[in-house]
Amino acid sequence: MKIVDFISRWMALIVLVVAAGSLLWPEVFGVIKTAWISYLLGVVMFGMGLTLNLQDFKIVFSRPKDVIIGCIAQFTIMPLLAWALAKTFQLPPELAVGVVLVGCCPGGTASNVITYLAGGDLALSVGMTGVSTILAPVMTPFLTWLFVGTTVDVNPIAMFMSIVQVVILPIALGLIFKRFFPVATAHASKYLPAFSTLAIAAIVAAVVSANSTNLKTCGFIIILVVILHNLFGFALGYLLGSILRLSHPKRTAISIEVGMQNSGLACSLATQHFASMALAPVPGAIFSVWHNIAGAILAKFYKGSHFFTRAHNKDDQNTL
Repeated sequence: MKIVDFISRWMALIVLVVAAGSLLWPEVFGVIKTAWISYLLGVVMFGMGLTLNLQDFKIVFSRPKDVIIGCIAQFTIMPLLAWALAKTFQLPPELAVGVVLVGCCPGGTASNVITYLAGGDLALSVGMTGVSTILAPVMTPFLTWLFVGTTVDVNPIAMFMSIVQVVILPIALGLIFKRFFPVATAHASKYLPAFSTLAIAAIVAAVVSANSTNLKTCGFIIILVVILHNLFGFALGYLLGSILRLSHPKRTAISIEVGMQNSGLACSLATQHFASMALAPVPGAIFSVWHNIAGAILAKFYKGSHFFTRAHNKDDQNTL
């Protein structure tokens, strides 16, 4: 169990080391093929299904306003940011598609852990991840077509089917497995964070090693765009919560949900549907590395900052 705990605790560092190794020694890490990305993502989504409960979706009916606000923020802020950054930095089409794909994807599975560490509204975070994931087969293809459909050929129907196959179906299988094999699921749940970390690291290895040569020439600009995309997402998510006068825990959950995307899905879609664009999966791979690092730092900031502590206390007083 020590190795499992180590892998789970140091997820960001492991993914970062794998990314660096894939860039420096692509012939070693290249044994993990890009064709495997959809299967690896399916493993992560199956694990997500094993951890979900129907009770997790109770918030959708008990606090629909919070979830609706969060999901609208999820599918407006990040796609618009992606499009604006691609235009501002005049990214070539293959990188622009990759950035937009990241922006149009649902919330990432790691966001729930980061929200918990940050002292945010965990129920809202889980509810937002679940709802945005369910909406993804429709919203992600539509938004991708909307923002880059005039530049590149986008097939929304094919993307819809891909998301159903690699996201919705594995989650449903996970829920079914949990329903009929609760004891086995309870044992497996101890290892799920580590398996998910290794699967995400493998996705990053596949994408980075396959594009190591191109990354060395355009790496700085796309890394900068990915970092700005993520940080602006965090900031605008929190700002929206502040404007709507939500409590600090709710603002924290929305901020993290908006800023942390299912970048593994972006890699999978880029590999399947934009195969002629070699660099399209790269933004998703870089995002997978960066948002876990930034999320861990942000959690400590939200949890420990005196400013946010005072804001939290003021919110509590206003609700009394």
